[in-house]
Amino acid sequence: MTRDKTSFPTRRAAAERNREQILVAARAAFAAGDTGISMAEIARRAGVGMATLYRNFPGRWELLEALYADEVDAICDAAVIGDGQSPGAALIAWLRLQFDFIPNKRLIVSELLEHTGQDGLPSRRGQALEAGRPLLAAAQEGHEVRDDLTLEQIFDMIVAIAKIHGSPDYLEPIIQTMLDGLCLPAARRAPRT
Repeated sequence: MTRDKTSFPTRRAAAERNREQILVAARAAFAAGDTGISMAEIARRAGVGMATLYRNFPGRWELLEALYADEVDAICDAAVIGDGQSPGAALIAWLRLQFDFIPNKRLIVSELLEHTGQDGLPSRRGQALEAGRPLLAAAQEGHEVRDDLTLEQIFDMIVAIAKIHGSPDYLEPIIQTMLDGLCLPAARRAPRT
């Protein structure tokens, strides 16, 4: 009998790689609006076997929950002021990420709600709000954005715009008008990136 010579760190790295491949395939499917995709198709697109898929995600609900948590974590991680970036520009870029995330979030959340109902779905809004508060405070202290709005109010505006039926080309000037309206006149004159 031969012993498996694969080291634990190597197996662990392979397991992490497989998990990430599954999430990438599922994320791409949802981004394309393919909500009816089967677990078998996700495994095929990820290049893993069904056993690997189910070892990582015992069911569709666990996969969707992981996708949702990863997306929110990525949004929270992006709530930083980059080198050479003003707090106002960082806030606007981060709010744009929030807006861009909503279509994927809506598909994932609607499936999660079908499975769990409203009470079973963990809210991640508080996590995103806590991540963004320092950005908003820095932009307000720097007199780059209005100081009469809370982050909750700004999120509510973004969600309301995202609910408008229309193509991305239709929604773009609407969200841009809202973002421009957050900026104080001096900051509005700054070139957009």
